[in-house]
Amino acid sequence: MDLSPLQSSPALLALAAGVLGLMVGSFLNVVIHRLPIMMQVEWRTDCAEFEGREAPQADPLNLLTPRSRCPSCGTPITAMQNIPVASWIALGGKCAACKAPISVRYPLVELFTGLASALLAWRFGWGPALAAGLVFTWALIAASAIDIDTQLLPDRITLPLLWIGLLVNVFGVFVDLRSAVLGAAAGYLLLWSVYWGFKLLAGKEGMGFGDFKLLAALGAWTGWQTLPLILLVSAGAGAVIGIALIWLSGKGRDTRLPFGPYLAAGGMVALVWGREAVIAYLGHFPA
Repeated sequence: MDLSPLQSSPALLALAAGVLGLMVGSFLNVVIHRLPIMMQVEWRTDCAEFEGREAPQADPLNLLTPRSRCPSCGTPITAMQNIPVASWIALGGKCAACKAPISVRYPLVELFTGLASALLAWRFGWGPALAAGLVFTWALIAASAIDIDTQLLPDRITLPLLWIGLLVNVFGVFVDLRSAVLGAAAGYLLLWSVYWGFKLLAGKEGMGFGDFKLLAALGAWTGWQTLPLILLVSAGAGAVIGIALIWLSGKGRDTRLPFGPYLAAGGMVALVWGREAVIAYLGHFPA
């Protein structure tokens, strides 16, 4: 296959990455829906084994099988009904069999994954940075949506993301390895310190351990230099959006809100524009 047109045309590469992102977004919807269920089954099994009783029976479920189906009526979704974004529009946002509504989140995840993938292609061009950046972005999208649904950031996403970031930067794709290791350690310890400080002062937890691991992963990818930028973006976005959501829902200010999506937004900003932002502020990118 001749890939030279993709290498020579930024617009064509961005288009191809966008189409790929749409298809990956469809799979991410499966991950977002099934991974928490798989985790719950594992927890019940572990609890049963610990208590010395028989594990509860559960239907076989993983990220590949069984085929996607309507959650309301169980009708399998055909290939023509699974075209990213277009199928949802063509079906009017409803199941073809039972006419139950299909959440708008499905096409939104697909569309956002496509647009983010195209942005990365336009920013980094053809090469290792694009391939690594796509993995980074897709993992953050899945983790963010799961956190919104369950207020959990699965270790199955955050820990591999951390190690992949370190391995990527062994070759200096985004930052040097020293900056990546310091970023991972500092990212974890920063939120760990905030967690314990808040708990000692307020007598309650302010965030989950998954947030520590996610910021560690972001530090491994983008380096310790961008951690202030990540925290600034995530805290700012979290404050504005969080206050708006609490006001719109009519709930109290003690309402727990997931912080993972805001960290992910900060991580994306840091990956795409972090070096330029640090240089603009400090005049250089410290080693």
